[in-house]
Amino acid sequence: MTPQPVPDFTGPDDLRRALDESGYLADDALATALFLAVRMRQPILLEGEPGVGKTHAATALAAAVGSPLLRVQCYEGLTAAETIYEWNYPRQLLAIRLAEARGADLAEADLFTDEYLLVRPLLAAISHPGPAPAVLLVDEVDRADDEFEAFLFEALAEASVTIPELGTRRATVPPVVLLTSNRTRDLHDALKRRCLYHWIAYPDTARVEEIVRRRVPSAGGWLARQVAIAVHRLRGLELQKRPGIAEAISWTTALEVLGVSELDEAAVGRTLGAALKYDEDIDTVRRAGLGTLLRHG
Repeated sequence: MTPQPVPDFTGPDDLRRALDESGYLADDALATALFLAVRMRQPILLEGEPGVGKTHAATALAAAVGSPLLRVQCYEGLTAAETIYEWNYPRQLLAIRLAEARGADLAEADLFTDEYLLVRPLLAAISHPGPAPAVLLVDEVDRADDEFEAFLFEALAEASVTIPELGTRRATVPPVVLLTSNRTRDLHDALKRRCLYHWIAYPDTARVEEIVRRRVPSAGGWLARQVAIAVHRLRGLELQKRPGIAEAISWTTALEVLGVSELDEAAVGRTLGAALKYDEDIDTVRRAGLGTLLRHG
């Protein structure tokens, strides 16, 4: 099946500008990787530490392409059926009772039609009519079991799924597929070989500042700068979970809500829980000294 290109994007720079307009700052390497995923219609695996913007990249890409974002949130025990389709059993049972009340015959085939089909994200992505492709996000695929990973490999390779009662559904416009992983376990080589790959590193302080300014425009630029520096210094400590971009945004929002325009030790002490999620990490910072996080600390 020949991939249908998105004509608006003549190159990575075009896509990077479109992502920028949707509020996502991508560097040249990430913009190029996403552009190739769109044009080649090949799945892309995005890896990186939690909080660096992997999931948001998919959201921004869907907005840039102008298509729906369909998300599969992976977890241990996730089954294929939960991502493809399920039958609406309560509605089928109601149809049976109504038919019995009317004294009508209801064939089994009458109960297994699209009318009773609950479409889940993978089937929705494959069934999307276009013209632009749907964007399918398989989030935190490393949290799913090996069995689901094997199923996903086959489904992505064929761009189709089979419903025994209705037959095989094949994509007329194959979706753009993004998989994210936090590396809690190694993925199978067979799946990796099918994917383009990009590692999203934690951005430098200047880019974090710019992201925070965009996501929390009501906060002053000076505060965004101070938070970016503080988060950078937090990441240099021995913490169980180092803060990412999401925590920088949350921290700035908390400070803005409290009316804080200057990050000082008192403000850090009151709001550190917006950036750190473990009591042990907060204790580590307090022992190091809250002032070490400040611009002139």
